[in-house]
Amino acid sequence: MAERRAFRPDIEGLRAISVLAVVWWHAGIGWLPGGYIGVDVFFVISGYLMTSVLFREAQLHGSVSMSKFYARRARRLLPAALAALSGTALLTVILLPPQRWASIGADIVASAGYVVNWRLAGGAVDYLSQDDPPSPLQHFWSLAVEEQFYFVWPLLICQR
Repeated sequence: MAERRAFRPDIEGLRAISVLAVVWWHAGIGWLPGGYIGVDVFFVISGYLMTSVLFREAQLHGSVSMSKFYARRARRLLPAALAALSGTALLTVILLPPQRWASIGADIVASAGYVVNWRLAGGAVDYLSQDDPPSPLQHFWSLAVEEQFYFVWPLLICQR
């Protein structure tokens, strides 16, 4: 059973500020430029917390169970991610022309595999796709980056 961690108002406050920075930036509030920094702050907070969890588990048990670590991540993220991807697929078929379906379908697959950031980056330098509308899955880039980090980071820090 997972150990219950104490509520950290400092961490929750930083999370709230970082989320608000992103929301304000997307809302076009001019006096707060650079809201994308909120994503970076959120990455740092998440990395700090995850590293703490990994080190605490290593101290308590002498090692880290990578299968349990990834299972916890999956239980936490997959339900919401699958709901978002399924909803996007359904709304794509209902609302968008068939010409967009293949591209968005590929974005859904890339998002499910946590590599949509690479797909979007590839499209950003494709001169033939410069006039294409943005993907409805653009927001998944940050989750992809985070999950790629968590695929590698525990393996690096837990090696003895």
